[in-house]
Amino acid sequence: MIPARTVLFDLDGTLVDPAGGITGGILLALQLNGLEHPGDEALNLLVGPPLAIGLLTLPGMTEELLPRVIADYRAEYETHGLDASRVYSGIPALLDDLREAGCRLAVATSKPEPLARRLLAAKGLDVYFDSIHGSAPEEISGSPATAGKTRIVAAALQASGGGTENTVMVGDRLYDVEGARNNGLKAIGVSWGFAAAGELEAAGAVAVVHSPKELGHLLDSAAIDAGTHRGASA
Repeated sequence: MIPARTVLFDLDGTLVDPAGGITGGILLALQLNGLEHPGDEALNLLVGPPLAIGLLTLPGMTEELLPRVIADYRAEYETHGLDASRVYSGIPALLDDLREAGCRLAVATSKPEPLARRLLAAKGLDVYFDSIHGSAPEEISGSPATAGKTRIVAAALQASGGGTENTVMVGDRLYDVEGARNNGLKAIGVSWGFAAAGELEAAGAVAVVHSPKELGHLLDSAAIDAGTHRGASA
């Protein structure tokens, strides 16, 4: 499989740090709809899976209230969240190196696809990717988070034309790992995102890295096939 010829990337928590744009928008939407602050840990765990799935786990949330909360969140995110987000240090250099090496690159995110495209363009990252895949903008609720990510990864894999033996998924949450595995792909976890301690390892990531530079080395290394790489200490 190595070196990887096709790399699928998650977006928030992997390429881009939302810098409070997501959690701040969610908190405002909750407050506008009379719901209490669920706590910082609960807010952070909402970054990664489809928003509706996470919101329904919060106290006081109902199916009837959900569409209003999501609409208020999206309005706030489009106004302030895009500007607040920042590209993680080292990501542009990593993407430059991968493109120079001839890799096909794609984004597979649970974020609504139009928002994902706007964010990538605003941060100058869209030029690196052959395709960008996200959830449908009208999607409010539905199947479990892993099922949604599995469909998005499948679409990215098909569009890239890569085979499972030389394609790898990179992400910061268990949904990225499980979505990859459900498509027959190996997944590398990144520690700079929103995963709880041990989450990525438990989900089956073949490696967990602590910097984009380390990720670049691993993508050009047989260590992925060994499935034993866990990165240097943070």
